[in-house]
Amino acid sequence: MLSDKTIQIVKAITPLVAANAETITRRFYTRMFEGNPEVKAFFNQAHQHSGGQQKALAGAICAYFSHIDNPAVLMPAVELIAQKHCSLGIKAEHYPIVGEHLLGAIKDVMGDAATDEIIDAVAEAYQFLADIFIGREGAIYEEQQSAPGGWNGYRSFVVDRKVPESDEVMSFYLRPEDQGPLPPFRPGQYITVHIEHPTTPTSPRNYSLSERPGVEHFRISVKREQALSPDAPHGLISNHLHDEIQPGHVVKVGPPCGEFTIHPETATSGRPVVLLAGGIGVTPLLSMAKSIVHANPEASIYFLQAARNSRVHAFADEIGNLASLSPNMHTRVLYDAPLEGDLQSKKCDGVGFITTELLREWTPYEDADFYFCGPKPFMQAVHACLQELGVDETRVRYEFFGPKEELQQPIAKVG
Repeated sequence: MLSDKTIQIVKAITPLVAANAETITRRFYTRMFEGNPEVKAFFNQAHQHSGGQQKALAGAICAYFSHIDNPAVLMPAVELIAQKHCSLGIKAEHYPIVGEHLLGAIKDVMGDAATDEIIDAVAEAYQFLADIFIGREGAIYEEQQSAPGGWNGYRSFVVDRKVPESDEVMSFYLRPEDQGPLPPFRPGQYITVHIEHPTTPTSPRNYSLSERPGVEHFRISVKREQALSPDAPHGLISNHLHDEIQPGHVVKVGPPCGEFTIHPETATSGRPVVLLAGGIGVTPLLSMAKSIVHANPEASIYFLQAARNSRVHAFADEIGNLASLSPNMHTRVLYDAPLEGDLQSKKCDGVGFITTELLREWTPYEDADFYFCGPKPFMQAVHACLQELGVDETRVRYEFFGPKEELQQPIAKVG
C-alpha cells in the first residue's frame, strides 16, 4: 500500500502535473528513445508522430494521480493497458526503464519545483502501479501460453489468401506455419502483426480479428491508410500489407489480446445487442455478430454500419448473408457521401449520420447493450447520442483503434 505521505504529496502536485502533462510525456519519450533505443520497437511510430501516444499517456498519468487514494476505480483502464502491453511483449524488466525516464522527465519539466521529496513520492506511486501491471500482465501471459494452441511472443503465420472487401479494405487469411491448432479468442480481440518493413524494421501493428473463433484461420481486415505527409509513418504498414504481402508470405503474429470483447453465451441470454460500426471499426463488431449468431441464431442483434459510400463499404454481402441466418438480426446502412446510383440500388438504408432520434426509433435502447467502434468523430457522436438517451454506462462498450482518447465532447454529426 502507498504511504499516507505519498498520497498527500501526489494529490498536492496533481494540478501542476496536469498543467504540464503533455510536456512531461513528450520529454519522457524523447529521453527514453535516446537512452534506451531498444524499447522503440514496442511503439507504433505513427502514434508517436501524431502525438496521440503522448496525449494518452498524459491522460493516464493525470487519472492515476487524481485517484491516487482510490486506484481501484482505474482497474478497467489497467486492463486495457495491460492487454496492449501483452500484445507488444512488454515485460517486468521494462518497467524500471520507464520509471527512470518518467522521473527524469518530471525533473526536466518541473525544475526546482521537483524536490527530492516529490520525486521520492512519485517514484513510490509509480512502483505501486507498476507492480499492479506486472502482476496482471504475468497472468495474461500465462493464460496465453497455457491455452490450447497458445503461445507467447510471436508465431509464424502463412498468408493463405487475400480478399478485397472494398476499395480500401483487404482481408488477410492467416494459418499457422507449424500447422498447429489456433487458440480460442474472445470476439472483439486483436492480434499483433510484426512487419519487417524496409525503412522501419520494427513495426508492430494491432489488427482486430474479423472472423469468429473456432475456424481454422485468423482473419484480419486492413484499411489502406493514406500518409498524412511524405515523411509520416501513418499508413506505412497498411500500404505495405496491401501492396507487398502476398499469399505464401510469412508474417509474425502475437497471440490474441484485448478487453473490448463480448461473450456470445451472455449475449444470447435475452438482452438485445446493438453493434454500431463506423468505417473500419466494423471489424471487431463483425466478429462479435458472427459469434453470437453461431452460438444462437435466435439472438436479438441490431447491426448498423456507417460508411461514406458503396465504394468503401466493406462486408456488405457478408453481413447480409449473416442476417439471413438470423431472424432477429436487424441491419441498417448509412452513407454520408453516397455515389450516384447508391440510393437507387438500395445499397444503403439512408443518407446522413447517426442521430439520437435514429437510435431511439430503431434500437431497443432502454435495455440493450451497446458496442461501438470507428473514427473519433463517429465515436463522439454515438457516445453523445447514448448519453442523451440515458443509456447507462454499464451497458456501453467501445474501442479506439490506437491510443485511447476522450469522448466527452459531443459533436453534431459523424464524419
